[in-house]
Amino acid sequence: MLLLSATFILTLARAMTLPYLVVYCAERFGLGVADVGLALGLALMASSLLSLYGGFLVDRFSSYQILLVAGSLFALAFGVAFHTAMLGVFFLAIVVVNLAYAVIDIAVKACIGSLVVAQRRGAVFSVKYTLTNIGFAAGPFLGVMLAKVSPGVPFAAAGLVGAVFVLAYALLGEKLSTPGTSVPAEQGFLKVLGYLFKDYRLVCFTLGGLLSVIVFGQFSAYLSQYLLVTSSPERTYQLINYLVTTNACVVIGLQYLVGSRINQGNLFRMLCLGMLFFLVGLVGFSVAEQVPVWVIAMIVFTVGEIIIIPTEYLFIDYIAPAHLRGIYYGAQNLSNLGAALGPVLCGLALSLYQPQVMFYVLCLCVVLATGFYYMGCKAKEGAHDSL
Repeated sequence: MLLLSATFILTLARAMTLPYLVVYCAERFGLGVADVGLALGLALMASSLLSLYGGFLVDRFSSYQILLVAGSLFALAFGVAFHTAMLGVFFLAIVVVNLAYAVIDIAVKACIGSLVVAQRRGAVFSVKYTLTNIGFAAGPFLGVMLAKVSPGVPFAAAGLVGAVFVLAYALLGEKLSTPGTSVPAEQGFLKVLGYLFKDYRLVCFTLGGLLSVIVFGQFSAYLSQYLLVTSSPERTYQLINYLVTTNACVVIGLQYLVGSRINQGNLFRMLCLGMLFFLVGLVGFSVAEQVPVWVIAMIVFTVGEIIIIPTEYLFIDYIAPAHLRGIYYGAQNLSNLGAALGPVLCGLALSLYQPQVMFYVLCLCVVLATGFYYMGCKAKEGAHDSL
């Protein structure tokens, strides 16, 4: 329970600042919106790449040490972001925040794989994802209230929340700690990385995950792009509000109910079902004009999301050697690069073709992702040397 609480608390803290990063950077540092978007995208990509090494460290040290150090960096980086007047230091702090959050997320997933019996992991992963979404839903509202005091206060509050978590975990977390693995020290990061690249199943699932995240990772961004092209800004704001709220309600209401039914025996069937829901939802978006049609399409689309997330977690848990769970989840975390690619790809489609073509491009991503998932699921175990 403490580990799942960490997911909620730190997600809540991070979500308090996310909606205001662009505005805060524009006001404090005088950057244009395009420059801020590019810088934040690069920060996200850098933290995703670095989290691979973070996963390696998760395997080498106890979960207690990892969570304390990463939590401390999380809190400290938010404090630096609040106090600094230097643009470079601010974005370095944002990279550290995202990296620390990613490492904590990897450590929590690795702990679930170690502490929870296989039959219950799907349900626990679903609870984790539900808590993450509750944090992302509640965080911005808290941020709004805090930003009324001063634009930088959400950053200070996030750092304080992180510090409180570190203190609580320092007192209570050692009992739940999982030890580091017994991988020989001479088997360094590069050797382990080479081992990962030889794992055909992991490579296929990482590519499939990247394509999937293009579809659902930043859906509000590409739907906003589409609506701005096809309607007015006022209608865009109204519809996006409805759709984001619908997504959050469906995830919170159905994630555990659906996720608890996913197990290692039905992984590929559930992946295919999730991808089918994505396809139907995207087609629904492409023909939607009235608000009820948009909402129904979002409900269908979100069901696909709540199937895919825990299924991917379970598959990585299934193929990862016990002593390499951390870096396997770190490799899976690379699929978050798709969140940065999605708006770029959709922007190109909108600028070059008819607006509806954007959804056909996303449907192609779904089909390709399903193909990679199929190759990963059907590949034989032990296709490379052990480590």
